[in-house]
Amino acid sequence: MKSIVRLCGLGLMLLMFSAVGSGVLADSGEDKQKAVLVTGASSGIGRKIAEVLAEQGYFVYAGARKQKDLDALNEIDNVQSIRLDVTIQEQIDAAVEIVNEGGRGLYGLVNNAGIFIGGPLADVDLQEFQWLMDVNVYGVYRVTQAFAPMIIDAQGRIVTIGSISGTLSGRFSGQYSMSKHAIEAYTDSLAAEMAPLNVHVSVIEPGNYDSAIADTALARLHANNDGYAKEGSPFAEDFARWIDRPWDRSQYKKPDEVAEAAVHALFADEPLRRYMVVPNKEEAGWTIGKQIEELVQLNQWQAYSFSREELIAMLDKAMAGKH
Repeated sequence: MKSIVRLCGLGLMLLMFSAVGSGVLADSGEDKQKAVLVTGASSGIGRKIAEVLAEQGYFVYAGARKQKDLDALNEIDNVQSIRLDVTIQEQIDAAVEIVNEGGRGLYGLVNNAGIFIGGPLADVDLQEFQWLMDVNVYGVYRVTQAFAPMIIDAQGRIVTIGSISGTLSGRFSGQYSMSKHAIEAYTDSLAAEMAPLNVHVSVIEPGNYDSAIADTALARLHANNDGYAKEGSPFAEDFARWIDRPWDRSQYKKPDEVAEAAVHALFADEPLRRYMVVPNKEEAGWTIGKQIEELVQLNQWQAYSFSREELIAMLDKAMAGKH
């Protein structure tokens, strides 16, 4: 009998060693499957990020609003959809409960849900602007606040999808640019607060990629045209031409590069604070050029202007990572 017990014990030990070697004991230590919540995962950038994370073996809680999108997301391995409108606190609270009940904790959060509106700043109704900010800014604030305890517990990562429009702001897109510029400040402040807790915070700033954001914007604009261009407005004709330009975003690249940046921000040993992800050098030039233009403007007309040589020295220091 003792021999049988010893053999059973030896067999159990061998099984355990074999499981450790093959990674079967995925619930122990760092081998535990890490979970990430992605908001706005029904299409475009959010859907691509969810798909890539799931393909790489991470567990994804994918937020969406419509039942057909929830059903489609549930068809993907390693994905559990969650009904999540980032403007509704009750749905956010319910999402927290679902993730807690899942027992995996939450290592990463990707704030992707976002919308676009455009129009003359002198004309667009305050109600339309509030809707934009409710999704793009307050939504990020609500969701991050709700899941922060879980992220802190996991010493994980928080990633928000911003836009190069947070730097570039042109006519008839000021509302959207304001919302994305707010995310820049939010990221820096949140990063400073989370760093002592070993939580890293990043912002990804895409350029023009294929997404459904323009379709939603146009549908809302046509449903409420009076809310965007007032009758008799001096901007009416120009705005009408602006609307009539091509809006089909399928002409742009798929957002694979944005998803790649999200994976790096979530899991790299040395994640970055900012990821500008653009499809071509032209868009990179627009964005970096605008930052330089703003630097020059800040350096003008003030008592402590820096010389060209001093500015170059600051740039060298920043590029060396000494900032």
